[in-house]
Amino acid sequence: MPYVTSVSELMDLLYACRGGRGLGTAALLRRSHPFDKELQVAGLVHELGTLLCPGDRTFRADLAAAAVRPLLGERVAMLVALAERDEREEAGGSGEAREAAATLRQAREAAAAAGLDAGVLEDWQPVLELVAAGAYRPARPGNGNDPLGSPRGSIAGIQ
Repeated sequence: MPYVTSVSELMDLLYACRGGRGLGTAALLRRSHPFDKELQVAGLVHELGTLLCPGDRTFRADLAAAAVRPLLGERVAMLVALAERDEREEAGGSGEAREAAATLRQAREAAAAAGLDAGVLEDWQPVLELVAAGAYRPARPGNGNDPLGSPRGSIAGIQ
């Protein structure tokens, strides 16, 4: 099973998939859900399975999800896996995950029909790096309200 281990490696794969709808899907999700970076990134990478294993769409979605899970985290991987399933096939995930996957599918279909200017892939590298950094950020106890912690130099963390 191939794993994507760096943003640079992921960018190379995305360049190879440029004919797909990932860039347009991500651009639409950026407009409709500007604060959900993981959903946007799932829209960007959801078609990697066609490059990794052209075949059964559900299998390639699961393969793409497994490939990006170590770098981009569990939520992005789950959305990528659910993106290729229709509502009848969705067995896993919470209600929020199913709703986000449906939003991703709608954006994918709209991107195919719209023919919009989705920008360039390089614009997504900082977002990919941000999400990748979040995938490895360990949870700290007592910091449930602000997962990033207190800003440097603040006295909020001092007791």
